Amino acid sequence: MAELWTHGYASPRGITALARRVEDKGWDGLCVVDSQNLSGDPYVALAMAATVTERIGLGTAVTNSVTRMAAATACAIASVDKVSNGRAVLGISRGDSALAHLGLAPARFAQFERYLRHVQAFLRGDSVPFSELEVSADIAPPVEDLGLAESPDVSQIFWLGGDRKVPVEVAATGPRAIALAALHAERVMFALGADPARIAWGIGVAKQARADAGLDPDAIRFGAYVNCVCHSDLTTARTLVRGALSLFARFSILHGKPAGPMPAPMVRALEAFRDTYDMREHSKNDSPQAEALTVELTDYFAIVGPPQTCIERLTALADLGLDKLFIAANFRVADTPLGREAHGLFEEAVLPELRHD
Repeated sequence: MAELWTHGYASPRGITALARRVEDKGWDGLCVVDSQNLSGDPYVALAMAATVTERIGLGTAVTNSVTRMAAATACAIASVDKVSNGRAVLGISRGDSALAHLGLAPARFAQFERYLRHVQAFLRGDSVPFSELEVSADIAPPVEDLGLAESPDVSQIFWLGGDRKVPVEVAATGPRAIALAALHAERVMFALGADPARIAWGIGVAKQARADAGLDPDAIRFGAYVNCVCHSDLTTARTLVRGALSLFARFSILHGKPAGPMPAPMVRALEAFRDTYDMREHSKNDSPQAEALTVELTDYFAIVGPPQTCIERLTALADLGLDKLFIAANFRVADTPLGREAHGLFEEAVLPELRHD
């Protein structure tokens, strides 16, 4: 069965209690968000989590290619890997709320691909030419302008190399992002919802991209972000999932056109949903976009309902060839009575049935 991961806020104080719970309950890993205007520093939080756990994986879900230079990102996650004795994973995408709160849209694909190449090189301990680094002379002039006797001629993290390389996994929805992930990451993490046909489509796109590049189409791993709420009352489950689901469903129509195959009624519902999105109410259950989610769209993009329903649908996704399922929680309702009830039911009735051995 696939690994089961969950996530939380990057709270340097609160992360320790969460990390202990995640490990005690049998999860395989814990990730934290990277959104500097909405949460604490992810690498500080992950390092804190590493000091109170022994088994679970630790990673970002997700960082982006804009707010930190690739060398800084590689240094930070490699430091977490050292503290955790080899349990770190770097999850990355083109960016969302972290960039929106700087007045920016997701990174352009050319920049994202270049960044992935660079961060992988740094994590291997390889060098990157200064000419490829994206720092304008308007920000800082070249080091040779200082007239030093000697100075570095390439960028390299000298304390890395020879040890375990931190794996990189890319969150991807559209075909271009999936293809880039397939070429430059160890794992593609699909943000396509919970419909098996869409996940199968994504796997096909990734394998074709590798084949077209002359790479082994089977030498890549796959996972998926899945919005899942377990509750005996279906209406309650749908209500609890909608804040987090609104965030993930948006990725499938981020630029106005639906990404991947889906039935025509779902396309129309998704288009209507997109027109309501308010980034100021990001991930909130009472946001305009959350309230715009129809029952049909919710049941299509998320997994909701009693334990057996969750087990069957998650198993069906894993059977497609996914080795990692990331259960995307709704932070906004996690500490409400209903939220705790649903989360506890998942850990008691679903997680043991799906536990990775």
